Amino acid sequence: HYTAQDSLAQTVRTFTLVKPQVSAHYVIGKDGKVIHMLNDYMRAWHAGVSKWGSISDMNSCSIGIELDNKGNEPFAPAQMNSLLILLAKLKKDYNIPTANFIGHGDIAPGRKPDPGILFPWETLAKKGFGYYSDIIIVPAPLNFDSAIALRLIGYDTGNLPAAIGAFKRHFVQREGSGTLSQFDLDVLFNVYKKY
Repeated sequence: HYTAQDSLAQTVRTFTLVKPQVSAHYVIGKDGKVIHMLNDYMRAWHAGVSKWGSISDMNSCSIGIELDNKGNEPFAPAQMNSLLILLAKLKKDYNIPTANFIGHGDIAPGRKPDPGILFPWETLAKKGFGYYSDIIIVPAPLNFDSAIALRLIGYDTGNLPAAIGAFKRHFVQREGSGTLSQFDLDVLFNVYKKY
């Protein structure tokens, strides 16, 4: 997630209030400071209405990490370094599969765009935290079904244009329509083969 708030202090305050009913397990500041807000085994309220694969209650089975960022700015190097260290620890401690490092926008397409197009997904994938497209992209075959591919990756395709938009923010790293260009389709084919 990105916090979409003005500061780390504001986010921590929001997460300690009862009324907003929002929380996460970790918050990472721009300076790299990591605040562990909630025990990893406890349910946080970070995912909201969401779905990934067959799981429709992401709050019950995921660890939420919020990054102090408004969504329209690059993520700070110190923040990304702390995130990589935290992800390595969580992956080891809980044996998290590579495919299970996803963003809020992936599990809530059409409702949430975070962590957004500026998030360095490729860097994370190179370290084993999620998948990303290869540099050399093999063209998708003519009979390639993009809706099935998105669903097999994990996207909720109930609103196909929203799922396409979420996929493009994560793997093509641009905003756009809910349709796939030939390039987008080729990237989808490349990513789909990893799952």
